[in-house]
Amino acid sequence: MEKSRPLWDNPLQFVFACISYAVGLGNVWRFPYLCQMYGGGGFLIPYLIMLIAEGMPLLYLELAVGQRMRQGSIGAWKIISPYLCGVGVASVVVSFFLSMYYNVINAWAFWYLFHSFQDPLPWATCPLNSNRTGYEEECEKTSSTQYFWYRQTLNIAPSLEASGSVQWEQALCLTLAWLVVYLCILRGTASTGKVVYVTASLPYCVLIIYLIRGLTLHGAVNGLVYMFTPKLEQLSNPKTWISAATQIFFSLGLGFGSLIAFASYNEPSNNCQRHAVIVSLINSTTSIFASIVTFSIYGFKATFNYESCINKVILLLLNAFDLEEGSLTADNLNEMKDHLMATYPQEYAQLMPQIKNCSLEAELDTAVQGTGLAFIVYSEAIKNMEVPQLYSVLYFFMLLMLGIGSMLGNTAAILTPLTDSRVIASRFPKEVISGVVCFMNCIIGLIFTMEAGNYWFDIFNDYAATLSLLLIVLVETIAVCYIYGIRRFEKDLYTMIGCKPNWYWKIMWAFVSPLLIISLFIFYLTDYILTGTLQYQAWDATQGQLVTKDYPGYALAVIGLLVASSTMCIPLGALVTFIRKRLKRERVSTVA
Repeated sequence: MEKSRPLWDNPLQFVFACISYAVGLGNVWRFPYLCQMYGGGGFLIPYLIMLIAEGMPLLYLELAVGQRMRQGSIGAWKIISPYLCGVGVASVVVSFFLSMYYNVINAWAFWYLFHSFQDPLPWATCPLNSNRTGYEEECEKTSSTQYFWYRQTLNIAPSLEASGSVQWEQALCLTLAWLVVYLCILRGTASTGKVVYVTASLPYCVLIIYLIRGLTLHGAVNGLVYMFTPKLEQLSNPKTWISAATQIFFSLGLGFGSLIAFASYNEPSNNCQRHAVIVSLINSTTSIFASIVTFSIYGFKATFNYESCINKVILLLLNAFDLEEGSLTADNLNEMKDHLMATYPQEYAQLMPQIKNCSLEAELDTAVQGTGLAFIVYSEAIKNMEVPQLYSVLYFFMLLMLGIGSMLGNTAAILTPLTDSRVIASRFPKEVISGVVCFMNCIIGLIFTMEAGNYWFDIFNDYAATLSLLLIVLVETIAVCYIYGIRRFEKDLYTMIGCKPNWYWKIMWAFVSPLLIISLFIFYLTDYILTGTLQYQAWDATQGQLVTKDYPGYALAVIGLLVASSTMCIPLGALVTFIRKRLKRERVSTVA
C-alpha cells in the first residue's frame, strides 16, 4: 500500500527525525562508558573505522530500501522477495521488545525530574533512620545517590527470584511516559514529523549548557585528559573493535525497521545518500561531544571524591597524633605518613585500617555502566553544583527528550507495518491502532516496575536485540546485494537521486559489511558459549554494593525465547511462503 503523501513537510524534517531517533541515551551514557573502558582516545580509532565500514553504508542501504519500496519493514522486504517477509516481522518483534522496556528509562527520568524541584535534592544526603538517631544503615554503606537509585527509585529486590510487587510510583511514571508518547503520535505516525524538531534540538541546547558549566568545574581538566589519553594497547584487544562496531550498530538504530519506516514516507526523489552521511556524522559527533560533557563532569566528581578522601585522612591523622593545624597538607601527606609510621609505629598500625589509599586515577577508573551512569553518576555530580535544582531539571529533561525521540522511532517501526496493512487500516483509525500499541506496551512494561523489575530490564536490554539485530541486518545486506541484485539496486538509486553509488558503497554492501557482521555474530556466539552460566548483578542491601549471581533456569528460558522469537521469524516466514506457493501450485494443477 503506497504512501498517499509524504510524512515529512521537507527533507530537513526527515533529517531531524532520523537524528531524534538515532541520537539517544546511548550517546550520553554508553559511548562515554566504552570510551573509558577501552582506553579513552584509543577507542576513537576503531570507532571511526567502524563508522566508515559499517555505519554509513548500512544506514544508506536501509534509507534507500524504505524510500524505494514506499513500505514499512514488512512490506519493503516482501517486495524484494516474498520469502523475506519474515525479516520485516523480525524487525517489528525486536522493536516491540525494545519499546516494552525502553520507555521505563523515560519513567525513571520523570521520577528524577519531579524530585529535582526539592530543596535539598532528595539524593543529596542519606535519610534518617526510623529512630532519627542516625542515617539509614544501607545508605551509610554505599552513597546517598546509590541509595536513592536502588532503594527509593527501584526499591530493588535482593535477587531475580524475589519478584516483589509493582511499585505504584514507578507504574504511574511509566503510564505518564506512555501517555506522552501516545500524544506525540496521536494522529498516527504523521504527527511525528512535527514533534521531531523539539526532540532533536532541545538535547543539544542542554548539552551546550552542561558543556559550558562542566568545563568551569574544578577538576574538569582531569576528566578530559583521562578521556583523550589513549591506551594504545587496547587496539590489540578484539573486544575494543567489537564494542566500537556494536556501538555504531545500535546508536544508528540499524535493523529495527524504524529507519525504513521513516524513509518510506519520503519523496521518491529525496537524496537518501546525502542524508545517510549527514545523520551518521551528526550521530558520531554527538557521541564525542556528549563524552566531552560527561568526562568534564566525571573529572569533577572524581576530583571531588579524591580531595574529600584526602581531607578525611588529614583530619584523621591530625586528631590521632595531635598535630598542629596546617602542618599536614595534600602536598606533604605521603611524606608525613612515612614520618608518622616511623615515629609512632604501634599507633600508626592501629590506625592503618581507617586510612584510605586516596587515588585520583582510581576514582577516574571507577566506571558505572548503562542507567547507572545516566542516573547515579550525574546525580552525584549535580548535588555538588551550585543551584543543583536547575542543573538537575535541565539534565533529566534532556534525558526525556532523548528517550522520547527514540521512542517515536521505535513506535513508528511498529505502527507503519500495521497502517500499511489494508486489513487493519480499513477497520481501525490510526488513533485506535496507536492507542492499542501504546496500551499493550504499557501493561506489559509494568513487569519492569516490580521490585525485581530492574533485573528483567537488564535481561531485555542485553538479550532482546543483540543477536537478533546482527542476523536481521546480515539478511538485509545479502538480500539487497545478492537476491534483489546490486545492479538493479544501482538503477533504483539512479532513478531516485540521479546518480549511481560509487565503488565505496558497493564494496561495503557486497563484501565488507556482511563479513564484519558475520565476525560479530561468531564472536557473540563464542563469547556466550565460553562464558558458561549467564550471570547478573544483584543489589545486596547488607553490603551496600552489587554482587554477581547466576540466572535461574526460568530466566535462561526467557532469554532463549527472546532471541528465538525474533530470529525464527526469518526462516519461518520463508517456510510459510514456500508452503503457500506449493499449495497454490497444487490447486492450480488440480483444477487444470
